[in-house]
Amino acid sequence: MQLTLAHLKRGEKAIITDVSSVHIPLKLLEMGCLPGNDVMLVQLAPFADPMYLNINGSYVAIRKETAMHILIEKIE
Repeated sequence: MQLTLAHLKRGEKAIITDVSSVHIPLKLLEMGCLPGNDVMLVQLAPFADPMYLNINGSYVAIRKETAMHILIEKIE
């Protein structure tokens, strides 16, 4: 099973491994959501959507639907 950003719990860190889906907005890629970058889940909004993330030092809020298309590898 492939882990995605949607599987992260608050405070967990991971490395982005793949963002090749057509469901990823170009703006998100321009903001640093690229393979090899570190990501940490900072906060979840009520009902867990959107997700507030720290991606390589930039804070980004994305919908859980989009997060399900970004593959990650958790950092212990």
